[in-house]
Amino acid sequence: MDHTASQPPSPTLAFRQKLSSTRRGARLARLLAVTELHTWGLSPDVTDRAELVVAELAANAVLHGHVPGRDFELALTYTPLTRPGRLHIEVSDARGDLLPHPAGEERDLSTGGRGLTLVALLADHWETVERPPGGKTVRAELATLSGI
Repeated sequence: MDHTASQPPSPTLAFRQKLSSTRRGARLARLLAVTELHTWGLSPDVTDRAELVVAELAANAVLHGHVPGRDFELALTYTPLTRPGRLHIEVSDARGDLLPHPAGEERDLSTGGRGLTLVALLADHWETVERPPGGKTVRAELATLSGI
């Protein structure tokens, strides 16, 4: 008689990777995120939204959060057992002194600055928090329609 008990799905799936603070590192962050989300079985809608959010946050980390010799970090966490499921995206860099402008704040958009507006449209919530000893983390949360 086989008494093998089935294991419930893991309550949380996680991915974390440090990447070079370069354009190539930002591109790799996007590619790694998409690969991981496909592996986790997330829907194309969520994966597409997450890809754009990661691309923007990684580009910002490289352009505005770069400190020579310091990497940036991408972290993904998915909690499928909540309804709706939640995908958390975090991009951390070494520049805690330079914080992003909140979406909707008036500023000159003629040369850029639209990326966080895109993040605000795609994510259900986003925020910036300190990352001691001198960096910051930009977090975005995306609701998923169903768990895995």
